[in-house]
Amino acid sequence: MGADKAIHIDTSMRLDQDVQPLHVAKAMKKIAEREGVDLVIAGKQSIDTDSNQTGQMIAGLLNWPQVTNISKLDIADKIASVEREADKGVEKLTMQLPGVVTADLRLNEPRFATLPNIMKARKVAIETIPLADLIGDVTPGYVTMEVIDPPKRSAGVKVDSVDALVAELKGKGLV
Repeated sequence: MGADKAIHIDTSMRLDQDVQPLHVAKAMKKIAEREGVDLVIAGKQSIDTDSNQTGQMIAGLLNWPQVTNISKLDIADKIASVEREADKGVEKLTMQLPGVVTADLRLNEPRFATLPNIMKARKVAIETIPLADLIGDVTPGYVTMEVIDPPKRSAGVKVDSVDALVAELKGKGLV
């Protein structure tokens, strides 16, 4: 999609239930196919269910390679070079496009919009597509039955030495 085009997926008709990650992934697949894109950039995880699923589902539905949680992206000759933070440091990977990446917060470098760009953006037509028109059935695949708090933790025990710690653990049958 160019800078002169924007698409909005209308999910407002689904106020009675959540739009689930699979719904979003199916909609993004349809848009990616329709627009002929080579790269889909998704967020690392959602703020509602914190599920970290949509990007991976998009890649699976499109049968495209993916790299998750990237903090740097460079593209040249249909090859995406990415970096992401890992336990052992920074991983550097390459991926043939088309592909899907999910973005870590470090990928974005915020900038301030200038008044001329704000005025240009106001003129951009936003195509609104009802979610049901993109994917058909929007019936949820799962329903949250109940959310309960975990049980309260009991108070800990202070010990003065390693021997007292070992004795306490033996007394509770943990050693």
